[in-house]
Amino acid sequence: MSDWIVVVDDEALSIANARNMLREVGMRVSCVRSGRELLAFMEKHEPDLVLLDVLMPEMDGFETYRKLRDLEERDGRKQTPVIFLTGENDAETERRGLEIGASDFVHKPFNKDILVRRINNTITSVKTIENLTEEVSVDALTGFFNKAGGTVKVEAYCAEKTGVLMILDLDSFKLVNDLYGHDMGDRILRAFAEIIRQNTREDDLVCRIGGDEFLAFFCNVPDDHAMTVIVKRLNEQLTAEAVKLMGEDFSIPLGISAGAVMIPEYGREYHDLFALADKMLYKVKQNGKHDCAVYTASEFPDQEKNEKTDLEQELKRVTQIVEERNDGSGALMLGQEAFSSIYRFVMRYIKRYQMPAVKVLFSLDMESGEGEKLEEKAEQFGMVLQETLRKSDLILQCKGNQFFLFLPALLEKHVLSVIDRVMKMWEQSGYQDGVRVQYVMKSVENEKNE
Repeated sequence: MSDWIVVVDDEALSIANARNMLREVGMRVSCVRSGRELLAFMEKHEPDLVLLDVLMPEMDGFETYRKLRDLEERDGRKQTPVIFLTGENDAETERRGLEIGASDFVHKPFNKDILVRRINNTITSVKTIENLTEEVSVDALTGFFNKAGGTVKVEAYCAEKTGVLMILDLDSFKLVNDLYGHDMGDRILRAFAEIIRQNTREDDLVCRIGGDEFLAFFCNVPDDHAMTVIVKRLNEQLTAEAVKLMGEDFSIPLGISAGAVMIPEYGREYHDLFALADKMLYKVKQNGKHDCAVYTASEFPDQEKNEKTDLEQELKRVTQIVEERNDGSGALMLGQEAFSSIYRFVMRYIKRYQMPAVKVLFSLDMESGEGEKLEEKAEQFGMVLQETLRKSDLILQCKGNQFFLFLPALLEKHVLSVIDRVMKMWEQSGYQDGVRVQYVMKSVENEKNE
């Protein structure tokens, strides 16, 4: 199918020239004469690219661009790439356009080869990014969608399909990591993922939204009892796999707790449904775990009243969420300002109470010196760090290709095993080819003694 281009210009001659040039190379072309016409057009259509003139009466190209992005955000649509058109050779105008997010600039009068090449380059780049985005939306360990990729799809399921939204949480999984090591923890997660696959159908959807927390949508479930049966079967099969992996004498109360809500009986708004399923998961956690609870309207008749009046119960609920739940996917990746604030606070705490901590600096370089690929590789390395390190660890990406890690409550002699685990995950990611990874480390204790 040919690419669909929309030309926006108040000058009839410019529109005619662009339309003729693009149709000659097989592109589909639609033309509008103002920013307002474009916005009306985009309410009903999703072209591949917009050629947008900067200087137009009533609403110029920059204002039109901002309103287009507002429209796309409102409707939950992906952003349409925009190339600005200008009849002036004005560096400031180009700078302003590129700063707000334009893909490129083309000068009038048009040179056909340049116009077509820049359109093709922009569309190809956007499609490449979309494909890469799809790839990074999959969790490498389990093969399920991760939180970013899966949540979007689950929202669509909630809006359109009939079924059950379920949150599944592994009970006592932290003990597996603490007593048997993270490698065993990974093996348990992979085994659990395979168990879920064996108990779901092609139309069902599962994603990993935290370290040991999963979100699932089961389509066309007949009744509440079916979900209880599924979770019971998952618990039995997980126990059997745990025995195979850790031996008959393992004593960890490993299992699965689940909270669920029927759809559309209780609405179609994902965030509201998630909150209801979350309440039921909390109920299971409070009543012995290893079970499933499905929401009904009679479950919490006085819930809102209790939450407002019983602060002690609310404190208990929030504390359990903070301590036990795994809403994050791993270590905390922060920007410079936030990292600096937390780093200074933790350092004061560590020095006051004489706790150990280690700092590590990773540096990535392309063996062939390809800068664009290095940026992509560095992004993937950052995701590996987040997935591999503890939730108490802090990460700052600096200079694009460097990562500063702050690892509190860790002795220097244990850091090599952490780095080894990071490098193993990096090798499994499939992005390590052509990348040279170096690191240095230093304990806070050694720093104090210098």
